[in-house]
Amino acid sequence: MGDSEPPVIRPPETITITVLRARNLKGSSAKADAVNATVKVEFGEKSLGESPKVDCMADTPAEFNYNATMSCTYDDPTALDEIAHKPVVLTVIEVLPKEKKQKEEKTISLGQCTVDMLPLVKGETKVKYTLTINPVPGSPLESIPADAPRPEIDVVLSVNEPLVDESQANQSNLVTITLESLYSPPEAWTVTGTQYAYAAALPLPVTSEKEVPIVFANGGLKPGVDKEPPNKQKKWAIPATAQGNAVFIPDHFIANDTIDDEDGDFRGKEEREHRTIAEQEKNRVTWNTERRSYLEGSAIKSLQDKIAKCRYWPVEVMRLPQPASGKGKKNKGDDHADTKKGVDDDGSVSFHGVAYVNLAPLLYPGVKRIRGAYKINSYTDQALFEKTKRRGVGEEAARIANNILNRSTASPGPKKGGKDKDDKKDKDVKKGSHSRQDETRRSNSVALPHDVEDHEPHGKDHHDHKKTSQTVKSDAGSEPETAAPVNLEGQQYVDSKAYVMIEISLSQPLIHKRPPEELARKVAEYIPPRPLFPKRTDGAQRAVEDFHSQVTSVAGLVLDEFRDMFSEELPKGGENLSQEAMESRRQKLIYELNASGKYFAFKEQLKHSVVKIVREKYLKTTNFEDRQELQTFLSELYVYLIDQMHESLTKTLAIEDQAPVPAPLTDSAQLKHFAREAEVNGNFELATKYYQERIARNRNDPCHWFDYGTFCLYINDITKAEECFRECVAIDQKHLHGLLLYGVVCTLLEKHDVAETFFEAATNVQPRSILAWTMLGLFYDTVQNEIGAEMAYIEANKLNQQAAVAVARALREEELSKQRVERSESETDTQKGRNKSDSNLSRPGSEYKRGSQRGTPQPEETTEEQPPREPTPVPTSTIYMQAIEWLLEVKAVPFTERALAHELLSPMGGATAQYHIALARVKLQKRELEEGEESLNEALQFDYQNPDAWALMGHVKYLTNDTAEARDCYERTISFVSDASEMHSIYLRLASIYLQEGRFQEAKTTFLMACKRSPSCVSWLGVGIACYRLGELAEAEDALSEANILNNSDPEVWGYLSLVCLKTSRQLEAEQAYKYAIKVNLEDTELLDEIIKTQQEVGFGNPQF
Repeated sequence: MGDSEPPVIRPPETITITVLRARNLKGSSAKADAVNATVKVEFGEKSLGESPKVDCMADTPAEFNYNATMSCTYDDPTALDEIAHKPVVLTVIEVLPKEKKQKEEKTISLGQCTVDMLPLVKGETKVKYTLTINPVPGSPLESIPADAPRPEIDVVLSVNEPLVDESQANQSNLVTITLESLYSPPEAWTVTGTQYAYAAALPLPVTSEKEVPIVFANGGLKPGVDKEPPNKQKKWAIPATAQGNAVFIPDHFIANDTIDDEDGDFRGKEEREHRTIAEQEKNRVTWNTERRSYLEGSAIKSLQDKIAKCRYWPVEVMRLPQPASGKGKKNKGDDHADTKKGVDDDGSVSFHGVAYVNLAPLLYPGVKRIRGAYKINSYTDQALFEKTKRRGVGEEAARIANNILNRSTASPGPKKGGKDKDDKKDKDVKKGSHSRQDETRRSNSVALPHDVEDHEPHGKDHHDHKKTSQTVKSDAGSEPETAAPVNLEGQQYVDSKAYVMIEISLSQPLIHKRPPEELARKVAEYIPPRPLFPKRTDGAQRAVEDFHSQVTSVAGLVLDEFRDMFSEELPKGGENLSQEAMESRRQKLIYELNASGKYFAFKEQLKHSVVKIVREKYLKTTNFEDRQELQTFLSELYVYLIDQMHESLTKTLAIEDQAPVPAPLTDSAQLKHFAREAEVNGNFELATKYYQERIARNRNDPCHWFDYGTFCLYINDITKAEECFRECVAIDQKHLHGLLLYGVVCTLLEKHDVAETFFEAATNVQPRSILAWTMLGLFYDTVQNEIGAEMAYIEANKLNQQAAVAVARALREEELSKQRVERSESETDTQKGRNKSDSNLSRPGSEYKRGSQRGTPQPEETTEEQPPREPTPVPTSTIYMQAIEWLLEVKAVPFTERALAHELLSPMGGATAQYHIALARVKLQKRELEEGEESLNEALQFDYQNPDAWALMGHVKYLTNDTAEARDCYERTISFVSDASEMHSIYLRLASIYLQEGRFQEAKTTFLMACKRSPSCVSWLGVGIACYRLGELAEAEDALSEANILNNSDPEVWGYLSLVCLKTSRQLEAEQAYKYAIKVNLEDTELLDEIIKTQQEVGFGNPQF
């Protein structure tokens, strides 16, 4: 059998709709105690059955217990979609008593309710509802008082097996599209005169190859004075036979998001006023309709691929004429009238516009919903194709909308024996005060083509139909020189700044976001956390320490016993006791200890510690089988215990304490400062030594590894940097900067999957970190993931704005608190002055009281002025500049250059002085000094008094050996009121230039300024050299001694100490300093020559003489 077997199709599943009971029904007859009612069950255009007639009394509900069934087939992919977006309509009908000579019973529709079957699509097998019965127009239920119990009905939906199994649920998705309102429509749209219907449409894939348009028809134009309720309830897309309030979806309301949380257009501060006026004062077109679409796995994959290919999704908006026939059928006159108006079977499209909805946020990890105000543009085929790479659905949507409108205006089907009466009631209601309900009856506004008869699929032949739109269209594949199409009516949307509110949500995200637990697990897999060293409470060392403490305790007790026995004899012992006397005392002490039982107590006190030594140190836990082995072990143990006893007693009875080990003179912060200083001076070997010394002092500090890693990144030792950041993360799995820089290193090594894990982990460790989200966006830029980068930058900008608001609020509160304090102080001073003046008056208290009331007003009566409206704060710097500052500190040059490119293109950034300074710092790190100087010249054109720019310019000149220009730049920097961000290197380099020029006093002063801010070996060495050249030998020696304390392996310090000792005629110290200078490899030939010359002058200092 070579033929492949066809796929197994699941048999149809039966859905049971059980109508249990109804309560609080009211019939047409006020005298009747009971209401004889039946319930009609419908789904779409299909009737599922009608329940038996049951009486309902005021205190007794009507027990229907009626089951209606329908089948869900799986050979049609749209079956589940229909169940998702169509309701089951329950119509409660009163059956009137049959009169004489009446063949059929008369019926009256009391009310309706709609049953939502969406939970069944989500996998539930049983759902119970208690629904309110909404009165139909003209129903007796309309006369029920507002405070009376509302009519209700209990319904149960059930299936034997879930409609969607677990595998289907994971592969499929439920797309919910809510079209709310169109605001700020063209001025030509008025609520008076000829009325039109308003429709919108957008394509949606149903399979991997086929798309169908979803049409929202029958939008209503409402005036601005008709305010919308705060809780706007959503309507069914296809309510079928539902009327009145039954067209609303139970418990489904439109969300009210803030503008800052929206995803569409018109979110800027300059657009807020326009939106406020448009939504509160101008006319609007309202749909408030929800349309759900069940998409299987192939359709979801198609949707995802199309969004990734072109993120903009078209939503076409158009105006259509109202249907001419109220019955949904045309007669000859109608045909003639339609011909005059230019209306064919498809309907005439006017005011054709399109909104481009950016669906890219749906590809952000974990995002399931977007909502926003989307600008409506003029529609042309060419513009649509260029923007979305697809063709429009306007003509097909117009035909579907026209069909829906014709059906929505048709009268309900005839009822048994009551056609004339019901029709008359309908007409009376329409003439009366039920226009709102009549408008609601026309709200079945959305349909897919499978809901509409005589339609064609959306394919290549779509544009071969007769053109009915007033839009002037052009073929998207025409030559480039073809004239651009013109849509004058659509242009009115642009002129009026019209926009439409749309919400699109998914049951599960298209791209699942990795949970924090998974990210933490992945990080631990790449870099296993370093276990904390457990404190061993029963180790060998602890056992020995315990023995020492017990020996000390027993020795103290024995000494106390000796003093008690021989305290009277001690003063007499001025001379040395004889050997016999000492032996006599020892025997007496031993006898007393044995006689009193204290000897046994002391032995028991030492026993437990000896047992621990045997077990922990000698690892003996079992009995000895050989007696000789036992004796050997006991001898060895005895010797060891005696040695440990003597050691313990030596420590206890020592007369002089040993000197403690001195603590290091430099702490971790100073070592980091010395390392950065050596790094700036280009002495990378010395910098490495300082970084490694920090790690040696505390290997469990992640910051030590992180700082060493940034240095390795600076000298381009990527392998060593990776090792350092790995150690940093191993010690602290939540070290934010360590996670980020390990991701940077992995990116440089092209380990993009690993890098993404660590960048995402950083955003989970600190979700409100602007730096983490910006770095994630820069990484996505590196791997050309535009949608991911957009998501990260949006989140970072949102956090940046929130931070600016928080800072502004804090400043405002601080200012208000100061004003309150000043006001209270002024009121206190005023009250004191008033009391003092009143004490000099002699009038009665009542007169004083009346006078005070007529005089100065009391503080309680003063009205506090309302504070001015607080303006929306603006962040002081962009997210890119904040990332740039950090990246410059950690020497991540590739990411810094990428962030600078974003800063240059940012609306809040651009080519500012701060940008050019940052660019110059990057060039200096890359040793591209000419480009750095050009950037600094640009920065100085923006801000000529920027100290950082002048400091960097000085560094550029210093590195190019232009000492004169460097000195001028450094002197200018120091003269500014505000300091540069890094002053230490400025002081050192300026002072070194003074030394080269022989200006020793200025050099001494500048070096001392560096010592005052942040002392180091280099700064004190500079002070010592300057003082030596000035002949201030005592001060030079003091400065050189300070330098030697901070770094005793600096050869220049030993060299100048040798010179000072030679000048002060200290031969031994001069020789020692010279030997140390040679030992630590003094390479300064000029200094060596000077030392040798001075030694020859004084005749000593070199041991080789």
